[in-house]
Amino acid sequence: MGGCCGGSCGTGGGPANRPVDYRRVLRLALLVNALMFVVEMAASVQADSMALRADALDFLADAANYGISLWVLGRALEWRSWAALAKGLSLGGLGLWVLGSAVSNAASGVVPDAPVMSLVGLLALAANVSVAALLFAGRRGGATVRSVWLCSRNDALANVAVMMAAAGVWTTGTGWPDLIVAVGIAGLSLNAAASILLQAAGELRAARGAPSR
Repeated sequence: MGGCCGGSCGTGGGPANRPVDYRRVLRLALLVNALMFVVEMAASVQADSMALRADALDFLADAANYGISLWVLGRALEWRSWAALAKGLSLGGLGLWVLGSAVSNAASGVVPDAPVMSLVGLLALAANVSVAALLFAGRRGGATVRSVWLCSRNDALANVAVMMAAAGVWTTGTGWPDLIVAVGIAGLSLNAAASILLQAAGELRAARGAPSR
């Protein structure tokens, strides 16, 4: 398939209204992620949850990513691949930040508020599943579209993990499940970042006519 919307976004070869529809979906995804960032960051402060805070920052990164995707939609392959590289680097940076924060908070002894974690995790899951369903058709597109799908998929998995962490905090009375999930979210971000960067680098080589190794 091609690099955008399954190969026809802004390049011909598909329904005339498809690019417009995909832009509409991206705008909705951007709005949902920006709203959830505000909600989840506020809840993370109230609940003293590192997992919620990591997930909130992931929503912020995704909102920025959707904005970039809107900007490059229908542009040349090289532009889309550079945008995907930027998104991969942002995901990688987020993952490293969460890892560092989890290590620095491991000795704090703070026990998060499990009910708040559960409620907000469920709300975040509903938001991400809705966005992922809308973007499902783009999961095999180029690096830019595929990175959007990977973000939504990984966010939904992270939301489930946050709710599992809440159950762990409730059961054990410690903050370790919260920290473990924070590290897990970092791992998802780093894995997605590596996948996006590898595909984007390959597309850049193709766009420049350089032979692949």
